[in-house]
Amino acid sequence: MDYYLYAAIIGVGIVAGFINTLAGGGSLLALPMLMFLGLPANIANGTNRVAIFLQNLVGVSTFTKKKVIDPLKDYRLVIPALFGSILGAYFAVDIDERILEIVIGGILGVMFFMLLFKPEKWVKGQAGMITSKPSVWQYIVFFAIGVYGGFIQAGVGFFLLSGLVLSAGYDLVKANAMKVFIVLCYTACALIVFAMNKQIDWGIGLTLAIGNMIGAYLGATVAVKKGALYVRYFLLLGLMISALKLFGLF
Repeated sequence: MDYYLYAAIIGVGIVAGFINTLAGGGSLLALPMLMFLGLPANIANGTNRVAIFLQNLVGVSTFTKKKVIDPLKDYRLVIPALFGSILGAYFAVDIDERILEIVIGGILGVMFFMLLFKPEKWVKGQAGMITSKPSVWQYIVFFAIGVYGGFIQAGVGFFLLSGLVLSAGYDLVKANAMKVFIVLCYTACALIVFAMNKQIDWGIGLTLAIGNMIGAYLGATVAVKKGALYVRYFLLLGLMISALKLFGLF
């Protein structure tokens, strides 16, 4: 592979890592890039997880240092997502994704308008509703999100942000940090499944990861400094672009 393609992969990784950490949807840039390089869709799906894992390792470290999250205390919602991701990853090894993409595009469109017309839900959050122990409903919601994340990953940040803000009661900055932590944990499990099924190109995956890690650090720093309102604009833009792409409009 030519040297300029490696530079392009890293560049896309920086943008994807930044978007993933700040809102979500970065994999909707990374996956087409990997397939452009000639990787089959299933290999591209697995290869992207290498970058996602290392990206979120950097993101969690940054958010922890800035005292936005404490992994030793904020682990409860990780557990159902982790088990769900294992199931989702097994589904992903051999399945047609197009019908699911159309459904996801519709859901993202609904989320866009919900965020657009009810911004106080996101900007102010529901901090008073946060409980130390998640409810059974929250466990079900995050298990389902884990299944989706293990299956395809692209756009899962939007679903996690929805669950963390509207179900668990976090503001957007805390929700972004928790999202990164949850994705880190369940991606580790999904990565094993893809590796066992030989659906990872490690060379390209590690190259992409270089960019993703840089983007993750930048995204985590911006999220803490700029606050929830700034994150909301990136979320709106990411939702709109992701929905349009999934519907094949560009």
